[in-house]
Amino acid sequence: MSGPPARTMTANGSEPRKHTISVLVENKFGVLSRVAGLFSARGYNIESLSVGETLDPTVSRMTLVVSGDEFVIEQVTKQLHKLIDVIKVNDLTDESHVERELMLIRVNAEPQHREEILRTADIFRAKVVDVTQVSFVLEATGDEGKLEALIELLRPMGIQEIVRTGKVAIARGPKTRPRKAEPAKRPRVSEDPRVVGFAD
Repeated sequence: MSGPPARTMTANGSEPRKHTISVLVENKFGVLSRVAGLFSARGYNIESLSVGETLDPTVSRMTLVVSGDEFVIEQVTKQLHKLIDVIKVNDLTDESHVERELMLIRVNAEPQHREEILRTADIFRAKVVDVTQVSFVLEATGDEGKLEALIELLRPMGIQEIVRTGKVAIARGPKTRPRKAEPAKRPRVSEDPRVVGFAD
């Protein structure tokens, strides 16, 4: 899927780019279509979409990747907040976060290329999950740049099929542990100015 025709600059002066948006929603029927509809109604297709339950089985997290200018993304985000089934919306694009994507790729396994395919897979820490006389299926995880680089290196060998999950992302945690609030110290009896003539 792709967005509108590429533009170097939009009418409001911002440059279109990819945004990674995390949305917490109620785990109910029809929520996915309503969220996706807000983007399509404004002429922007979702480039990737991943959905899964959180620790709370009644809540799901959606990770969307969509291209658009700052104005459109801001307006869509505001509309998402108005949906009754949406709990929280977070644009992770400019925040410190970790993102990963899983890819399965079937590549021709010609005898003269097998060693090179396995060496390339090892460099990218990809796993061989299926082997036949004519093909290998590799499993690779990483960010978009890593997966695209792997595809380009395997392309000369002959790629038969690619399946990608779409991006999942999570904000990075704080660099230091939050300090626990210490309970207020109760003064000893001898230290309480209101108490005179009493010992501990």
